[in-house]
Amino acid sequence: METLEKLPLSIEIRKLGPGPGDVVVVAPQDDAPQPLTRSDAIAAIVDRHLLREGAILFRGFDILGEQPFQAFASAFGDPLLDYRFGSTPRTDLGDGVYTSTEYPAHQVIPLHNEQSYTRSWPLRLWFHCVIPAEEGGETPIADSRIVYDRLEPALRRRFAEKRLCYSRNYGGGLDVPWQKVFGTDDRATVEGYCRDNGITCEWKPDGDLRTRQIVQAVADHPITGETVWFNQAHLFHVSNLDPAVQEALLSIAGDSWNLPRNVFYGDGSPLEDSALQEIRGVLDACTIRFPWRAGDVLMLDNMLFAHARSTFRGKRKVLVAMAQPCSEGAAS
Repeated sequence: METLEKLPLSIEIRKLGPGPGDVVVVAPQDDAPQPLTRSDAIAAIVDRHLLREGAILFRGFDILGEQPFQAFASAFGDPLLDYRFGSTPRTDLGDGVYTSTEYPAHQVIPLHNEQSYTRSWPLRLWFHCVIPAEEGGETPIADSRIVYDRLEPALRRRFAEKRLCYSRNYGGGLDVPWQKVFGTDDRATVEGYCRDNGITCEWKPDGDLRTRQIVQAVADHPITGETVWFNQAHLFHVSNLDPAVQEALLSIAGDSWNLPRNVFYGDGSPLEDSALQEIRGVLDACTIRFPWRAGDVLMLDNMLFAHARSTFRGKRKVLVAMAQPCSEGAAS
């Protein structure tokens, strides 16, 4: 354990379990309440550890709620990002703060790196627990470098070379409406965004939207140069759904390209079931899970660490903020 001079803080680099990888835990040294702000000491901790360990948990500080969380995240000097081209429902709380994904409590959200299904993503993430669930509701994490290392080299090469094509069909009562995803109801604005970001878009006769985008499956961190597993193939693929839901959706959609969301290799060929099984198995083995406490703030490098959500019971409120936009070109 390290104690910082001139400030009653302690730093512990430890495994929170059960998966591999270290997390930096920062807390007031004597359990004395103190606000969590970006002081020189806090900035030094982030500069020293975020790019090495990839995850920092601030615990035991006097911070709770949207405004102090927004102030802490934005104080690092980077404008907080909008959740544009998102894939899940969230509530915009203003000034760059959002609720975490608003899926029903019984649903698991698998491990993923934020917006790795596109060519632009945030490099920094913050999560803030305002109300921990009565049971469950963790935000599991996993080191994407370790995930990459544990996957079979042949699988890694195939995914890296063929890349991935994400297919999305919005609205229709089955997925997030395109107006919510793009933050506008103006078709020309949507078309411009898609054109600028290499997204193929098509308006369907019913007025809904279909998009396809070919993106990376692995990436090199723009600062550390480390190669990471960086995609959401296992999450977007139809096999992530309950078999009964898969069957119902396929009967409605007609084919796998018409599903609300799905993923293929970049050449349009299907992903192998064996590959998806291996990926999910490695992610499960690399999962780090710890219970939230009210006031916790978890800071992640979004390329070095993936995150998830467990099922839960009772009320739960976790906020998220994002910063430092990064793109595929910068991360190659």
